Amino acid sequence: MRLPFALPAALLVLAAGPALASSCSEEIATLQRRLDSAGAEQVTGTAPAAGPTSSDSPKALKKPPAGQPSDPGSKPTAGGVGEAKTLLAQASEEEKAGKAEACRQTVMKAKEKAGALP
Repeated sequence: MRLPFALPAALLVLAAGPALASSCSEEIATLQRRLDSAGAEQVTGTAPAAGPTSSDSPKALKKPPAGQPSDPGSKPTAGGVGEAKTLLAQASEEEKAGKAEACRQTVMKAKEKAGALP
């Protein structure tokens, strides 16, 4: 007798699947906090207009890890952070235009340009 109730519940979970996925606007906000962080300030030498932000993440490290990134291509540069900010503005426009896949691709490029910020 429980089978008829299990089927509608399973259909509700499947229908809610896309709604549970992270939206591009959340990815933009997360990367924007990284680009406005003290680590980005350390790389670029300039503070964001509103001052550095905190990640407010319980997983955030108190200080950057010692050593260099294992992938030399992920080393952050001031120019890379600048390019990431430009790409992030583009992603925001794509998100507003409803181009979700283009937005995600642009955010991915912005993350690559930003590198491994301290």
